[in-house]
Amino acid sequence: MTLSAKPLARYSAWQRRGDFVFLSGVIAVDPGAGKIVNGFGDVPANAAKLIGQTGEFSVDVKDGPILCQSWYVLDRIRATMEEAGGSISDVFKLVQYFRNLDDFPRYNSVRKLFFPNTPPVSTVVEVSAMMPSEAVLIEVEATAWLPA
Repeated sequence: MTLSAKPLARYSAWQRRGDFVFLSGVIAVDPGAGKIVNGFGDVPANAAKLIGQTGEFSVDVKDGPILCQSWYVLDRIRATMEEAGGSISDVFKLVQYFRNLDDFPRYNSVRKLFFPNTPPVSTVVEVSAMMPSEAVLIEVEATAWLPA
């Protein structure tokens, strides 16, 4: 069972306001394990293959962190939307924060798996740091329309 996004500090993971659902920024941290997702070993094997695990050590070590963090974050958004009573297809806006914009193409390939039809409107920003660690490469916040 995939868990929804959980706060790492004192804030709400999501809130509903009328027909809108607002999700806080989601990072690839498993709060139960206290671990940052850092590679293909940190995601389910079927997801690893789906997002591009090659089995070539030098390729997987380089691409694995951003591919796996991208999958983990988007899968948490999916699970959180289900917890809110909707689905990921209800998400219409994403704000994506990257430590390095060079990671965007790999993230985008994963995002297409979650939004195969019409992609959400998006903002992409490069930032100098993210909490809780430099190992966090991406953070994504989402807004959804979910009529009551």
